[in-house]
Amino acid sequence: MSVATEQAPSAVLDVSPEEKAVLDQILAENKGKPGATMVVLTLTQEKLGYVSPAMQRYLARELGVPLSHIYGVLTFYSFFRMSPVGRHKISICLGTACYVRGGPTLLEKFQQVLGVGVGETTEDRRFTLEVCRCVGACSQAPVVMIDDDIIGRVQPQNVGKILRDYE
Repeated sequence: MSVATEQAPSAVLDVSPEEKAVLDQILAENKGKPGATMVVLTLTQEKLGYVSPAMQRYLARELGVPLSHIYGVLTFYSFFRMSPVGRHKISICLGTACYVRGGPTLLEKFQQVLGVGVGETTEDRRFTLEVCRCVGACSQAPVVMIDDDIIGRVQPQNVGKILRDYE
């Protein structure tokens, strides 16, 4: 028995009926095609926003590949997400100018206020916190990007007010 087959019963129970319907449609259109794993994972993320461990187990079973293969693809490519993304994506710039002008302190303040670490999403799925290397607004350092908005010269004491603007 393959690894994917051994874990099949729990996979079916962990995937919601809505997720299963989306996954089954993606699989029906792409299973058996060359490069199916990559195509299926990409479409899953496009339609559901991420590829959870339960989805990984289900897809491994349905594609007839080991779970380790699915996980390997997801961890190799940086654009895949294995957890839900918040409604608003917050990116703290840690490029040279932002770093020197307080980027790390700003990141700590966002982590404290949101109660999440880098790459995590708040429980209410409102915010996902990430870091980036440069947004090209070095004269405005330190810079925070929320969705497509660039906010410059951000001070730690202003984090609460900034977040309230996105509630």
